[in-house]
Amino acid sequence: MCSNAPEGTALPTVFIDNPRTRVTEWRFKKRGDATGWHTHQYDYVVVPLFDGFLDIDLPDGTRTRAELKTGIPYFRETGVEHNVLNGNDFECAFIEVEFLTADPKGF
Repeated sequence: MCSNAPEGTALPTVFIDNPRTRVTEWRFKKRGDATGWHTHQYDYVVVPLFDGFLDIDLPDGTRTRAELKTGIPYFRETGVEHNVLNGNDFECAFIEVEFLTADPKGF
């Protein structure tokens, strides 16, 4: 799309994947490692496992920088489209929790 970063070089590890919730660790070994372009199909929460920065490529061609703090989560709604890149000179990771159903009983 509009990124010069390698596509899909971040390493996802799925820890939980059931009808209600998916929990994935995203690990970026080096600066510029990226998730690859994707659109979130579910509401989600991200919990950073580091203090530092992620660079976010957006569909309009802009790049923003997000500062993250270890253990301080943030929430996003369905429909977010982006490519997330490691903006640090060190390995970093975060946990992504996706809510696969709107209601705990699946209705």
